[in-house]
Amino acid sequence: MKRTSIYTEGFSHKNPIPAACRIGNTVHTGSILGTDVETGQYGETLEAQCQLMFAHIDRIIRAAGGTPENIIKMTVWMKDRTQRQAVNAEWLKMFPDAQSRPARHTMDAPLDGDKLIECSFIAILD
Repeated sequence: MKRTSIYTEGFSHKNPIPAACRIGNTVHTGSILGTDVETGQYGETLEAQCQLMFAHIDRIIRAAGGTPENIIKMTVWMKDRTQRQAVNAEWLKMFPDAQSRPARHTMDAPLDGDKLIECSFIAILD
Protein backbone atom coordinates (compact mmCIF):
# COMPACT_ATOMS: atom_id res chain seq x y z
CA MET A 1 0.00 0.00 0.00
CA LYS A 2 1.14 3.47 -0.76
CA ARG A 3 1.48 6.15 1.92
CA THR A 4 -0.36 9.43 1.27
CA SER A 5 0.51 12.69 3.04
CA ILE A 6 -2.46 14.79 4.18
CA TYR A 7 -2.23 18.59 4.15
CA THR A 8 -4.90 21.16 4.96
CA GLU A 9 -5.26 24.84 4.24
CA GLY A 10 -4.31 26.99 7.21
CA PHE A 11 -2.52 24.27 9.17
CA SER A 12 1.10 23.28 8.84
CA HIS A 13 4.06 22.24 10.92
CA LYS A 14 7.27 24.21 11.20
CA ASN A 15 9.12 21.09 10.05
CA PRO A 16 8.63 19.46 6.62
CA ILE A 17 5.92 17.03 7.75
CA PRO A 18 2.25 16.71 6.79
CA ALA A 19 -0.69 17.18 9.14
CA ALA A 20 -1.46 13.46 8.81
CA CYS A 21 -0.58 10.34 6.87
CA ARG A 22 -2.85 7.70 5.40
CA ILE A 23 -2.04 4.13 4.43
CA GLY A 24 -5.03 2.13 3.26
CA ASN A 25 -7.92 3.00 5.54
CA THR A 26 -5.78 4.11 8.50
CA VAL A 27 -4.97 7.75 9.29
CA HIS A 28 -2.48 8.95 11.90
CA THR A 29 -1.83 12.62 12.59
CA GLY A 30 1.15 14.50 13.85
CA SER A 31 0.76 17.14 16.52
CA ILE A 32 -2.39 19.26 16.14
CA LEU A 33 -2.24 22.66 17.84
CA GLY A 34 -4.71 25.37 18.79
CA THR A 35 -3.52 27.90 16.23
CA ASP A 36 -5.45 30.47 14.24
CA VAL A 37 -5.83 29.54 10.55
CA GLU A 38 -5.06 33.05 9.33
CA THR A 39 -2.30 34.17 11.70
CA GLY A 40 -0.73 30.89 12.84
CA GLN A 41 -0.77 32.26 16.40
CA TYR A 42 -2.01 30.30 19.42
CA GLY A 43 -5.41 31.19 20.80
CA GLU A 44 -5.13 33.53 23.79
CA THR A 45 -6.91 31.22 26.24
CA LEU A 46 -7.15 27.48 26.74
CA GLU A 47 -10.76 27.60 25.55
CA ALA A 48 -9.72 29.40 22.36
CA GLN A 49 -6.90 26.93 21.73
CA CYS A 50 -9.30 24.00 22.23
CA GLN A 51 -11.78 25.50 19.79
CA LEU A 52 -9.05 26.07 17.19
CA MET A 53 -7.55 22.61 17.75
CA PHE A 54 -10.89 20.86 17.23
CA ALA A 55 -11.49 22.90 14.06
CA HIS A 56 -8.13 21.61 12.77
CA ILE A 57 -9.11 18.05 13.71
CA ASP A 58 -12.25 18.40 11.60
CA ARG A 59 -10.36 19.83 8.61
CA ILE A 60 -7.65 17.17 8.79
CA ILE A 61 -9.99 14.17 9.00
CA ARG A 62 -12.07 15.54 6.12
CA ALA A 63 -8.93 16.15 4.02
CA ALA A 64 -8.05 12.49 4.64
CA GLY A 65 -11.45 11.42 3.27
CA GLY A 66 -13.30 10.85 6.53
CA THR A 67 -15.39 12.55 9.18
CA PRO A 68 -15.04 12.82 12.96
CA GLU A 69 -17.03 9.55 13.15
CA ASN A 70 -13.93 7.76 11.80
CA ILE A 71 -11.70 8.87 14.69
CA ILE A 72 -11.02 5.93 16.99
CA LYS A 73 -8.41 7.31 19.44
CA MET A 74 -7.24 10.76 20.46
CA THR A 75 -4.28 11.60 22.64
CA VAL A 76 -4.23 15.04 24.27
CA TRP A 77 -1.32 16.78 26.00
CA MET A 78 -2.00 19.78 28.24
CA LYS A 79 0.05 22.13 30.38
CA ASP A 80 -2.52 21.49 33.12
CA ARG A 81 -4.83 18.53 32.58
CA THR A 82 -6.94 19.51 35.59
CA GLN A 83 -8.48 22.02 33.15
CA ARG A 84 -10.01 19.26 31.00
CA GLN A 85 -13.41 20.98 31.09
CA ALA A 86 -12.19 23.18 28.21
CA VAL A 87 -11.39 20.05 26.18
CA ASN A 88 -14.63 18.36 27.19
CA ALA A 89 -16.71 21.29 25.92
CA GLU A 90 -15.32 20.92 22.39
CA TRP A 91 -15.25 17.11 22.68
CA LEU A 92 -18.99 17.02 23.34
CA LYS A 93 -19.66 19.29 20.36
CA MET A 94 -17.66 17.03 18.03
CA PHE A 95 -18.77 13.74 19.60
CA PRO A 96 -22.27 14.32 21.06
CA ASP A 97 -23.33 10.64 20.99
CA ALA A 98 -22.13 8.91 24.17
CA GLN A 99 -22.47 5.57 22.36
CA SER A 100 -20.12 6.63 19.55
CA ARG A 101 -17.10 8.47 20.96
CA PRO A 102 -13.45 7.66 20.36
CA ALA A 103 -11.13 6.64 23.16
CA ARG A 104 -9.11 9.52 24.64
CA HIS A 105 -6.03 9.77 26.79
CA THR A 106 -5.23 13.18 28.31
CA MET A 107 -1.95 13.84 30.10
CA ASP A 108 0.20 16.65 31.44
CA ALA A 109 3.13 17.74 29.29
CA PRO A 110 5.76 20.48 29.49
CA LEU A 111 4.49 22.32 26.41
CA ASP A 112 6.66 25.16 25.15
CA GLY A 113 5.85 28.84 24.86
CA ASP A 114 2.19 29.86 24.71
CA LYS A 115 1.05 26.36 23.73
CA LEU A 116 -1.52 25.13 26.29
CA ILE A 117 -2.75 22.02 24.49
CA GLU A 118 -2.02 19.73 21.56
CA CYS A 119 -3.34 16.41 20.33
CA SER A 120 -3.05 13.66 17.79
CA PHE A 121 -5.55 11.12 16.56
CA ILE A 122 -5.91 7.80 14.81
CA ALA A 123 -8.80 7.18 12.43
CA ILE A 124 -10.06 4.18 10.49
CA LEU A 125 -11.84 5.14 7.27
CA ASP A 126 -14.64 3.13 5.65
